Amino acid sequence: MAFGFASWVLFFHLLLVQHVIGDSATEANVLILNKTEDDTKELHHHDHTHQDHGHGLDHQHSSSSSPSTNHKDPQLMVFFMINNLKVGEVMPIYFPNRHLSPSQILSKAEADNIPFSLEEFPNLLHLFSISHGSPQAIAMENTLKECEVKPIKGETKFCATSLESVYDFTSKIFGFDTRVKTLATTHLKHSSVGLLQNYKVVEISQNIPSPKLVACHTMPYPYAVFYCHSQESENKVLMVSLEGEDGDVVEALSVCHMDTSQWSRKHPSFSVLGVEPGTSSVCHFFPSDNFVFIPFSATM
Repeated sequence: MAFGFASWVLFFHLLLVQHVIGDSATEANVLILNKTEDDTKELHHHDHTHQDHGHGLDHQHSSSSSPSTNHKDPQLMVFFMINNLKVGEVMPIYFPNRHLSPSQILSKAEADNIPFSLEEFPNLLHLFSISHGSPQAIAMENTLKECEVKPIKGETKFCATSLESVYDFTSKIFGFDTRVKTLATTHLKHSSVGLLQNYKVVEISQNIPSPKLVACHTMPYPYAVFYCHSQESENKVLMVSLEGEDGDVVEALSVCHMDTSQWSRKHPSFSVLGVEPGTSSVCHFFPSDNFVFIPFSATM
């Protein structure tokens, strides 16, 4: 890409550090697998726009609904329709308490020396001293399975096990000469992040049409794994200023997918929003450990 690799890694490293400094009471638990079963369930939830989640929700998303009664799974309270996002609107949103630790990020040389495939799963359990059938093992196996699922029509996907691999994938999507901007959710004032609560929309600071983008999601694994994917379609990238009931102040990244006709009917957003594939836009907020890359020209 247009800026050098060393500068890109330094920027990305600083971006990661930004999410772990200032909250010493919270462990960096995105990728550490020695957690409870509930924690592992939380770690497994991320924003794959093609994924067949098996949630049987029968409630429609409503900004006036109570967070405690709207859904059985609060982690699904991230979806909305672009027409419903207005300044002054109050909506229940779940921002997980997850952070990336730079110490969990391997170099490409280190990562390439470790097998990363479902076929090697039994050996990997032995390598990381993880008990078969444990919540950690289940989360790890699910990560490997999702990384090997074929992409949907028009999508390019890749599970990167190092920052260098993220860089390589992003370069292939945009081209090495394209200037790229990185966007992420930032909690400007730390509070009880990780709780479902009502947030007031203070400002929609950016609304960027971006037909081409790369979204990267962290995956539960003994070291950093980024599920990165790209699909050329009508997308809008939004930065939204939010204020939570408990004082949480968030500059929230969200992406709106205007064409959902290729998505699985089982995608949880349709149940949450009460719509069918291809009939409505689907937008979703990103947690602070996920990132989106867009061409710098899209922001001009």
